[in-house]
Amino acid sequence: MTGPFDLSGRVAVVTGANTGLGQAMAVALAAAGADVAAVCRTPATETIEAVRGLGRRGEVISADLSSIEPVERVVDETREKLGGLDILVNNAGIIRRADAVDFTEADWDAVVDTNLKVAFFLCQAAGRHMIAQGRGKIINIASMLSFQGGIRVPSYTASKSGIAGLTKLLANEWASKGVNVNAIAPGYFATNNTAALQADTARNQAILDRIPAGRWGQPSDIGGAAVFLASTAADYVNGHILAVDGGWLAR
Repeated sequence: MTGPFDLSGRVAVVTGANTGLGQAMAVALAAAGADVAAVCRTPATETIEAVRGLGRRGEVISADLSSIEPVERVVDETREKLGGLDILVNNAGIIRRADAVDFTEADWDAVVDTNLKVAFFLCQAAGRHMIAQGRGKIINIASMLSFQGGIRVPSYTASKSGIAGLTKLLANEWASKGVNVNAIAPGYFATNNTAALQADTARNQAILDRIPAGRWGQPSDIGGAAVFLASTAADYVNGHILAVDGGWLAR
């Protein structure tokens, strides 16, 4: 593969790469030529097999990203095992659902720590290396709830609104240093995180009625956006939140 979307010689870290959107983005980056470090709490055997099946190097870095403790190790291990770090996809995230009047401090802290705090410190650790080498691509994973309020997910909405703001701040600071920081905002995708919504007949139909494409997104639908933002084709794209949503926000 040659051209502006060619990621040959690049090394990507993808967090939460064992399943769903993280797995799809890891495989898409590998298909474009990147070597991939899959960062997960649970085995990412299927992801790594797919990456290696595409002729790329793939390594698993075991880490619990509910705290910042492993952040520096993730960066160091990636560089040791794969020889560099050019792309960070901050995908790992969790969600807790309850009415706002009943929402617990524990559920607030768990979601905000994983989705926002750890994401920032991974950006920081990767950003230091990228700034030193004069180039890099950071892709944060935002949400439709970076733009909207949602219901029954107060900590998730807060964390994803924070990701949108953080993406813009880091772009402001690092664009002149050769580091592009952008985000992807997935719409309603059929993944483990949305299993409860898919199982709720009324909510599922309401969601489908709102999506112009008329269907839930499949993980494979997000790969092209990740490749674009990781490539030289996006060298002048900074602080952007790219919705991959089947038209949800346009409705």
